[in-house]
Amino acid sequence: MKKGIRKLSFKNHVFDIINYSFLIMVMVVTIYPFLNVLAISLNESVDTIRGGIYLWPREFTLNNYFEISKYDNLITGFSNSVLRTVIGTVLGVFIQAMVAFTLSRPDFQGRKFVSTVIVLTMYFSGGLIPGYMLIRDLGLMNSFWVYILPGLISAFNIIIIRSFMDGLPMSLQESAKMDGANDFTIFYKIILPLCKPVLATIALFIAVGQWNQWFDTYLFNSMNESLTTLQYELMKILDNTSMGGGQDANLMRSTNEQQNNLVSPESIKMAITMVTVVPIIVVYPLVQRYFIQGMTLGAVKQ
Repeated sequence: MKKGIRKLSFKNHVFDIINYSFLIMVMVVTIYPFLNVLAISLNESVDTIRGGIYLWPREFTLNNYFEISKYDNLITGFSNSVLRTVIGTVLGVFIQAMVAFTLSRPDFQGRKFVSTVIVLTMYFSGGLIPGYMLIRDLGLMNSFWVYILPGLISAFNIIIIRSFMDGLPMSLQESAKMDGANDFTIFYKIILPLCKPVLATIALFIAVGQWNQWFDTYLFNSMNESLTTLQYELMKILDNTSMGGGQDANLMRSTNEQQNNLVSPESIKMAITMVTVVPIIVVYPLVQRYFIQGMTLGAVKQ
């Protein structure tokens, strides 16, 4: 008996060692690129050209961030990215939750048909050119709302929210109706608080998608600099620095020439990459708090 226990205990220790070793490898592979970008962005530019920077800067400086703050349209792009992320996330979560609530109702007679149509949009689309023509005909070209309206409905998100709502007790809605509550009151005061975990997840999906989006700016608003986004400006900077020209070259030769200190393209790319990455990372702990609250709020046994 003792030999069997010792053998089992030994196997468990071996499994734990292998498991922890694998997880540590995954953690290193995941975190190292981020730390490397951060180190280069905080390192002095001329020293960066020498290479050999891995986890921490060799000569610490904030000049790279001061330089990118002088880049044209960067502040405008940052403001538009924040605005589209906030508005797109709030409206997207609310509208998709309303659609999911309707589809989760057993008394909705067109439930199966509408659900099938929504799911089909996940597999079939009109394509890029018809989508562009539709946006043009709707008058959304050179408009901020082209960032918001096309993404208000997501079939994938609706299915996830509806599946979560299907698991909620119908007795909650029935008792609320007996107390005189209408459908919107049930949705707003009962369903939404109970759906905080899934809504927080969907909000994170939408926020990351909105923040990282640049292609719609390229297609629809590239001629209007007041509607540019941070990711689009990043794309232009990366493109210009890779070719060694453009406005970035003028930027790198401007202020620091007087101090005999050049700003390398690599430092500029890493600094602006950190500027675009850090804000969305801040969202994760905020969403995690709502995960925990939503898991314990309004727990009801059928």
